[in-house]
Amino acid sequence: MDSGATPAAVKIGIIGGTGLDDPEILEGRTEKYVDTPFGKPSDALVLGKIKNVDCFLLASSLTGLPEGFRPSMMEIIPVPEECAIFQWLSHSALKREVLIETAKKLGLRCHSKGTVITIEGPRFSSRAESIMFQTWGADVINMTTVPEVVLAKEAGICYASIAMATDYDCWKEHEEAVSVDRVLKTLKENANKAKSLLLTTIPQIGSMEWSETLHNMKTMAQFSVLLPRH
Repeated sequence: MDSGATPAAVKIGIIGGTGLDDPEILEGRTEKYVDTPFGKPSDALVLGKIKNVDCFLLASSLTGLPEGFRPSMMEIIPVPEECAIFQWLSHSALKREVLIETAKKLGLRCHSKGTVITIEGPRFSSRAESIMFQTWGADVINMTTVPEVVLAKEAGICYASIAMATDYDCWKEHEEAVSVDRVLKTLKENANKAKSLLLTTIPQIGSMEWSETLHNMKTMAQFSVLLPRH
């Protein structure tokens, strides 16, 4: 591959809500309501640019299970045809590397790997469930990531997660139990960290060459289909 070639233009999708309602994060911000064969998204897609990289975001929190995953810390998680696709590396290793290195340069405390449990929201876990998730070896718990990461891989899309803990759920004795007010307060405190990481990382991702990576992912998805097209 010619290292001097101009990288192919990429579009970056952002799913989340931590500080992303700030209109200044995107240049030329516009909203677009879309429909799909699987139903409508949870909200409008917000389109714009971050330092000349095309982006769109969809607004959609995260709980720490071990004591080491403190509220306000972040983690870069490594996770209509029938498709059986290899999920051992569910997240893009290259995108994770860029995010981790950028977080370190910005002085943000983060874990470079971990295991996430995704539960059916909007309710929070019971204490028994929270303790059970710990025994399974989970590090954080949220209400997103799955099935998004699986669907992205089936579509041949690179995916990476920035997980920012808001609380200890309810497993930790002598700690205030999780509540909506507390989650929203910590989310607001996390907003500047999330924006700083995205605004610094996205231009780097946009300048990188992704053609070979995307080709390999599309090929994997294509050859993972079990049933023929109708």
